[in-house]
Amino acid sequence: MIDALGRPQSALLLGGTSEIGLAIVTQLVGKGCGTVVLAGRDPERMAGPAAALRAAGAKTVEIVPFDAEAIDSHAAFAAETFDRFGDLDVVVVAAGILGNQATDEHDPVAAARVLTTNFTGMAAVSLAVADRLRRQGHGRLVVLSSVAGERARRANFVYGSSKAGLDAFAQGLDDSLAGSGVRVTIVRPGFVVGRMTSGMDPAPFATTPEEVATAVVRGIERGAAVVYVPPVLRWVFAVMRHLPRALWRRVPG
Repeated sequence: MIDALGRPQSALLLGGTSEIGLAIVTQLVGKGCGTVVLAGRDPERMAGPAAALRAAGAKTVEIVPFDAEAIDSHAAFAAETFDRFGDLDVVVVAAGILGNQATDEHDPVAAARVLTTNFTGMAAVSLAVADRLRRQGHGRLVVLSSVAGERARRANFVYGSSKAGLDAFAQGLDDSLAGSGVRVTIVRPGFVVGRMTSGMDPAPFATTPEEVATAVVRGIERGAAVVYVPPVLRWVFAVMRHLPRALWRRVPG
């Protein structure tokens, strides 16, 4: 159960190698979270992060198989995971890929993989997990969206549209969970300097996985519905959403 200070005691990370996701659960462990379940496609890549979480103080760290694209297995995954580990206070929905806009917009299969991983897969597993959270009567879903989903740009509209879909879905899911004891926190970071963006020039207001994690953990503790990182992006995109399209098309990539 989440304690009186809003601090979770257990967490499930969907996307067990996600830099942002791992930064979030690491900070949760530092605040007393004793059980962490890492779910992903590559157990070997999750072994190092699992060891680091144990070293950081987690009493129980387990690795379970999870494939965002295997949509027909998500209900069974949620059932098996909750049956095995019991109540889970926080589920971090962090699996995702950036893709390559230059090639994806000319390759329907590659574009579909971005859309399936980031939107369809994450939406489907969120429904499965939300049903289990609803049954236990408490918990929080943390959904990693992006300001790229606020308004898709020419330079990254495949990735941006996948996050726009996930963001809208998460808003609706939160509304559907009202009164159940379960809530959703939507995280909208800007450009995050890390493994996924390696080799790219940072955009204005760039941030890091650790900074995102700090903002998310604070958001969980105060029950925030939406977290922008850095916070100034809330106001930047309040303007950007309403720019005329002729001007929006000139926004640099």
